[in-house]
Amino acid sequence: MGLCALSILHAQIDVAAVNQWRRAHERDILLEYIPLIEIPNRASDAANIRRNADQVLGMMTRRGIATRLLELEGAPPVVFGEIKTPAAKRTLIFYAHYDGQPVDPKEWTSPPWKSVLRDAKGQAIDPLTAPLDPEARLYARSVSDDKAPIMALMAALDAMKALGILHQANLKFFFEGEEEAGSPHLEQFAKTYKDLLAGDVWLICDGPVHQNRAPALYFGVRGVVTVELTVYGPKRELHSGHYGNWAPNPAMMLSRLLATMTDGEGKVLVAGFYDDTTPLSAAERRALLAVPAVDEELKAELGLVTTDGNGARLVERLMLPSLNIRGLESAGTGANARNVVPAKAIAALDLRLVKGNDHRRQVEKVKAHVRQQGYYITSADPTDEERRKYSKIVKVTTREGYNAVRTSMDLPISKEVIATVKRTYPNLVLAPSLGGSVPLWVFEQELHTPMIGVPIVNHDNSQHSFNENLRLANLWQGIVTMTTLLAMR
Repeated sequence: MGLCALSILHAQIDVAAVNQWRRAHERDILLEYIPLIEIPNRASDAANIRRNADQVLGMMTRRGIATRLLELEGAPPVVFGEIKTPAAKRTLIFYAHYDGQPVDPKEWTSPPWKSVLRDAKGQAIDPLTAPLDPEARLYARSVSDDKAPIMALMAALDAMKALGILHQANLKFFFEGEEEAGSPHLEQFAKTYKDLLAGDVWLICDGPVHQNRAPALYFGVRGVVTVELTVYGPKRELHSGHYGNWAPNPAMMLSRLLATMTDGEGKVLVAGFYDDTTPLSAAERRALLAVPAVDEELKAELGLVTTDGNGARLVERLMLPSLNIRGLESAGTGANARNVVPAKAIAALDLRLVKGNDHRRQVEKVKAHVRQQGYYITSADPTDEERRKYSKIVKVTTREGYNAVRTSMDLPISKEVIATVKRTYPNLVLAPSLGGSVPLWVFEQELHTPMIGVPIVNHDNSQHSFNENLRLANLWQGIVTMTTLLAMR
């Protein structure tokens, strides 16, 4: 069935009417959203995570969604909801997460758990009285990643009710509370509640739209595994005047070790790092070629003259596995700098994976590379005996990772979702994979259900960093996108 034929399967959404309803209710939407984003939401903060779950549950219950908390021992609850539609032929499952990344309040311009609305010039404004410029931005942790889609879905349901837009499919909602902690219980949730989570497609409401601000769909996510390398020098810090240039400096050693891992242009030199990569399909290659070019604009925005990859576009680089140094630590810097030879140096790495890579195998490749540089690998701090025996010691620790997934863009459900959103947004950008990582392999492996990503937030939202923000225009656009999908047959 071609795309033209597919398009008649879906109700035509009156975008102007949805936007008219939204304009009349913008302040109400923000007034409901602000209490949610002001609840701290680190996954390890059990009390506040429960407050978040209860808040989301209340938002859903008020809209007549049959809602419950899915519980597992030791896990933040999943907020689950369901709307059954008589004679529906399909079940759509919407995924988002309500937990967020850790924060350091000292880095933020305003407190991370106290929302602030700022105009396009960065001046704080009152959301109750000031004109709501679509270029204004709301600041708080998780305002974009990933509470925004939850609010957009709730507002879309309100718009549908007000405008008489009927649900055509069965709808399920799965809002997770530990995605930013690696979703360690997601597989168990899928196994425990397998029948409840049955559906035809998971719509993953996470991630940013394209950098040109056009709406987007993505059909995969990269996997990820984290590796921490600790290199050891003397058993205690030493005065750099008395012992420098004599005692081995672990910061120097670690720097040289890390430098062997890439060619300086983004190519990973770890043997076999790219060998398992699954090639893109013809449809995926066509989609990449059609993605609007934004690299020059991004370079100007980010203050970059050159980029890694010998001129390859960003979207092409995201289709490859990567090795990133996400943090370095040794002794102190700035006001905390001391004249010492450090006792140890630590590098935190994240390995991004594409379809075909296995996270455990990728870690082993890195370990083999480290050994080739003459290092003895341990999983704990070295003993005195090990220190006497080996001149180069590194402790390697990993956190359990997960693999990448990629849904075929040629599946009938993929084509239908594309056709549905394109009816509203002809400039829709299609990406074979998102650059970020979400543990969606669970849905593929345990539930055997395809997944398609539906991002709505602005690309420059500073997610995972300080001053995270949400551009109001993206929230308004997201409400239209969610309305379109909620009405899909």
